This record gives sequence, C-alpha cells and structure tokens, in this order.
Amino acid sequence: MFDTLIGQSPSFEALTRSAKLVAATDVTVLIVGETGTGKEVLANALQMHSPRADKSFVTLNCAALPEAIAESELFGHRRGSFTGAVSNQTGRLPAADGGTLFLDEVDSLSLPLQAKLLRFLETGEIQPVGETQTYNVDVRIVAATNANLHARIERGEFRKDLYYRLNVVPLEIPPLRDRMGDIVLLLQHYMERFAREHGLAPATFSKAALNRLCNYGWPGNVRELRNVCERLSILLAGRVIEESNLPLEITYRASTTKGLFALPDMGIELEQVEMDLIRQALNRTNGNRSRSARLLGISRDTLLYRMQKYGIN
Repeated sequence: MFDTLIGQSPSFEALTRSAKLVAATDVTVLIVGETGTGKEVLANALQMHSPRADKSFVTLNCAALPEAIAESELFGHRRGSFTGAVSNQTGRLPAADGGTLFLDEVDSLSLPLQAKLLRFLETGEIQPVGETQTYNVDVRIVAATNANLHARIERGEFRKDLYYRLNVVPLEIPPLRDRMGDIVLLLQHYMERFAREHGLAPATFSKAALNRLCNYGWPGNVRELRNVCERLSILLAGRVIEESNLPLEITYRASTTKGLFALPDMGIELEQVEMDLIRQALNRTNGNRSRSARLLGISRDTLLYRMQKYGIN
C-alpha cells in the first residue's frame, strides 16, 4: 500500500520511512499537510501495514459534520435520546472497534466534542448519546489537519491537551512545491494510470508543456495534479500534449506570477542565499527547527536535510 505514495525527493522519502516505522505500532498519529497532499492516502497506507490491517478502517470528515449530530456520529446514540432518534445508531468509534478511525480535519470538532474525544484517548471509554453506561472500544486513532493547530490553540479554538494526545507521532506531508523533482514522476504515474483505467491510448507531454507543468506552483498539490492528468488523458488520448493544451489556470498563473525577490543584474550564489535564510530562521527561533521550517515554508525533514547538506548545526 505504500506504493501509492509516489515520490523520490529527500523530504518525501524521509516521510515514507517514518510512516513505515509508525505503521507497525499501535501509536496515535497526527498527519499534517495542506489540502490535496494525500493525507487520507497516507492514513490508508498506515492501516494496511499495521497489525489492524484485517480490521475495519472507518473515516470521518469532521468538517462535514453538523454540530447538532457530531457527537452521535462519533459515539452513536440510543433510540429516543433526542428528537428524531427513532432507532439506535452505531457511531464511528464503535464501528471501528478493533480497527482504525481516521479523523480528517480534526480541527473542525467543537470544543465540547474535543473534550469527549480526549477522554476516549485517555481511557478507551465511550458513552453513546442517551446511554447511561460507558464501555470500552479498541480503536487506533489517525487524525489529520491542514490547519495550524498552534495558532488555533492560542485563539482558544483547539484544546492543548488534545493536541498533545493526538500528536504522539506527527507525520508532515510536504506540499508539492517543496518536492518539485517529483512532478515528472507523478505526471507519468497518473497519465499511465488513467489511460489504463479508461482504456485509452496514453498521451505524452511535449518538452514545453512538461517545463510549464514543472514550474507551476500546484496550490492544490497532488490532488490538483491528479485531476489535470485525468482530464488531459481523456481529452487528448494518444496525442502529444502541447503547452497550449494545458488548463488556463496553469498557463495564466505561470505567465503572470511575479517573484518574491528581484534577481540582481550581477546574479547571486543560490546556495549562499539558502544557507543565509536558514541561519536567519534558526536565529529568529532560537534554534527551534520546527518553527524555523514553518518560517521558511518547508517541512521539518526538508530543513534537516538542507542543514545537513550545508553543514549547519
């Protein structure tokens, strides 16, 4: 199942190595990453390589839960416990007993529900709505978020104690812009996959189209790239895809985007600039590597790799 995680960049390979180690345990995992980076794909891989691989894998998108029924969805309810409760309902936690529950966008849970989730993580006990007794279920929790939980904690929107219970092992998926070397690999993978799935002749990219795709920022990350590949593989089956065939959002964005920094006429030494920025970030955070990575817009693993590369202590 880890073969669904496509990438060879140092930061992505470091993530994959960590994920394989974590999968073999029963520890709670918090997956952090921007929208479209593949958090649910990683959660599936963790389940399939865990001792619970033959058990249930239940998912719950916390952002899609109306607050009025969120507790019932998570813990279940008993008939007559509230208006409209015409029968017993099994919640996601009891449904995942023996297996894994994936809580996507866990930051969207209300504070009262966060407190109840925290109690489950500490005791293993749940109490369905309308039930007078508690009982234990054996469920591994894998949570995911695209939010800055530290900022939410500071604003009083997320419980610090729940963060520490979820963040036993954090796995941070780098955005696609931090692993641009993987773009060609991903394009080849998805173009071949969709040609095969739809029974079409595979399309290929011209050099100009490939260069444009490799220089695009991919704000939607792998999900955006995947959708572009499926669209092109269907509309241009068996053809060479030219730059003019690419979606407007890619060609327009690439042609109008201005750089954050102006390149001096005499040029620069890129490695020296990168080393200087890393040192500035470390100085500003008193050596805190996680905070430094956030300042630089890269993952902690990528920062560690570049520090080692440049001999920065």
